[in-house]
Amino acid sequence: MRIVFLNPSAHLGGAEACLLDILDGIRTARPDWSLHLVTGEDGPLLPRVRQLGISEEVLPFPSAIAQIGDSAHTPGAAGNATLLKLAGKLSRSALPVVRYRRALRQLLSSLRPDLIHTNGFKMHLLGLWSRPGAVPVVWHVHDYVSSRPLMARLFRPNVSGCAAVIANSQSVAADIRKLCGPQIASALTLRTIYNAVDLERFHPNGPAANLDALCGFPPAPAGAIHVGLVATMAWWKGHRLFIEAVSRLPRHLPIRAFVIGGPVYRTQDSQLSLAELRTHAASLAASDRIGFPGFLEDSASALRALDVVVHASTQPEPFGRVIMEAMACGRPVLTSGIGGSAEILDMGPGAIKFQCGNADDLAAGIASLAEDSNLRRALGAAGRKTAESNFQRDLLARYLVPLYGSIAASSVPATEPAAVNVSVS
Repeated sequence: MRIVFLNPSAHLGGAEACLLDILDGIRTARPDWSLHLVTGEDGPLLPRVRQLGISEEVLPFPSAIAQIGDSAHTPGAAGNATLLKLAGKLSRSALPVVRYRRALRQLLSSLRPDLIHTNGFKMHLLGLWSRPGAVPVVWHVHDYVSSRPLMARLFRPNVSGCAAVIANSQSVAADIRKLCGPQIASALTLRTIYNAVDLERFHPNGPAANLDALCGFPPAPAGAIHVGLVATMAWWKGHRLFIEAVSRLPRHLPIRAFVIGGPVYRTQDSQLSLAELRTHAASLAASDRIGFPGFLEDSASALRALDVVVHASTQPEPFGRVIMEAMACGRPVLTSGIGGSAEILDMGPGAIKFQCGNADDLAAGIASLAEDSNLRRALGAAGRKTAESNFQRDLLARYLVPLYGSIAASSVPATEPAAVNVSVS
């Protein structure tokens, strides 16, 4: 079987980490299958794919497409302004979309896939619109659709063209069903397949990043507790809340806090900047105990450098990958536990929930774990067992291989095209 994966980004966000797990799992389970990745930009994802022995190439997004951001929006005047800005971007992208669809169709025709697996809302639509013949398309949805103004309008009339839709949590699947309505949802092949983790890479034993040195701090004193939020810079990941909670911690606690992550999106409306967060920390007189090491490609070493991992999303989390990765590294987690992340908590111990959006409650949780090393060790050990029981990489292939096989077996084969040259003007 020939499968082409389409992903808009080549940065290493959560969806890309999941994609790497899928590629590795399927390559191991079915070495006779041909896998190929197409991305809309160059970036650090591609060398990782090559290391797996999987072919890849870039079909660059024109800037008008790359800059369309359909992030979860806020209500009120700010939300209306975002919608107006999005409408302007859409009007400027109409012709580039037509050209990109033509180029993508040519590329897909030359690759002759039996199935197309898409990641990301842009590639969901472009992949469906550009597929050659009747090649089946599988949408892998990693985010809530209903909170995104553009995709919410386009999802329902297009989803019926998919052979299947994969959701990364029951919470995301429920959002899809609600958006589609009972008639469409009943006819939809919708599967919930949880993300996985590389349990060898994310392991309690291994190198740990020197966060103090990266942030220009002096060596930490004996007994210092390192607490960190590891997340993309999406505005709803709780960076500001975490900074506020740290600023409220008693000064006698030997705590150093870290905001680990950097901008990964080309759509600036979707994310905060490190400069904004540093300014926020300074305004709360917390700059001396909060470091900003930026994006660290080896996220496992970053997690191992922490004594407590904070997951502070202020909006429902589609899944909550960092919770799973921290558990695998044997680190206790404090989480707001809403959306798909609540499903991780139901799978086993390893994390403590705090009241979503409440900086005082988060600060109390950090202080409690900082003062109790036995509790930290117990939660960390329990979290590792939870990860081993529920998030093994081979589970992805166990669920996906039969799904792909049944879809390909029931599809109408596409006419085999001649090879073509591909370009985007």
